[in-house]
Amino acid sequence: MEIIEILGYFGALIIGVVLGLIGGGGSILTVPVLVYMFAINPVLATAYSLFIVGLSALFGAVRNMQKKLVDFKTAIVFSIPAFIAVYSTRMYLVPAIPDSLFQIADFEVTKNIAIMAFFALIMLLASASMIRDKKKPEEKPDEKVTYNYPLIIVEGAVVGVITGIVGAGGGFLIIPALVLLAKLPMKKAVATSLLIISVKSLIGFLGDVQNYEIDWMFLGVFTSLAAAGIFVGIWLNKFIDGKKLKKGFGWFLVVMGIFIFYNLLSD
Repeated sequence: MEIIEILGYFGALIIGVVLGLIGGGGSILTVPVLVYMFAINPVLATAYSLFIVGLSALFGAVRNMQKKLVDFKTAIVFSIPAFIAVYSTRMYLVPAIPDSLFQIADFEVTKNIAIMAFFALIMLLASASMIRDKKKPEEKPDEKVTYNYPLIIVEGAVVGVITGIVGAGGGFLIIPALVLLAKLPMKKAVATSLLIISVKSLIGFLGDVQNYEIDWMFLGVFTSLAAAGIFVGIWLNKFIDGKKLKKGFGWFLVVMGIFIFYNLLSD
């Protein structure tokens, strides 16, 4: 086993640790680790990422269910358009994208380059949501949960398509939607988002099982390390302030996003 692969497996552990520490964001590292450390094709890497993200989020969702923090009705309302969109994206849209898209002078924009560029853009958007100091909306315990159904359906579909293309959970898009469109308190929004991420990611992965040959042994080892990392992160959360770490991780994502753009342009 090469050193770069050992670092890649260590990266799987780090992804889980970050998820356990700050409750999200770590999954966005999955695709870069798979592409740059294991030389996996970007399209297949996004497929693997859906499985890894889905199972990782499921651990967190089960934990939140035990604490009675998950709003199941909201999860169902949001998840239906999301998982239809993510499954359709993985089953039909991604395979339909041509290998060569267009040419700019001597630079050919291929399917793999376009997916990684879009992924880097999503990474920068996620980093902005982590770095920005956002005032949490005032929570009213007795406020009734209401649903703006048209906007929830649109938001769910958009998040589903983005998840399908880049293989990331999209928590930075889901949580604000649950707070603003379903009037969920922040704690319930975070907990409910994990269930939504889990369901739509795993359903999206089903579209890939029918299109690609999956290396189940590798995927099992990588996912197991990420899951172990989650428990390490949860334990470390007792000693480290996850909120302060979140902003630092946001700046790390900025560096990663710029690195991906640089790498794409220099190839």
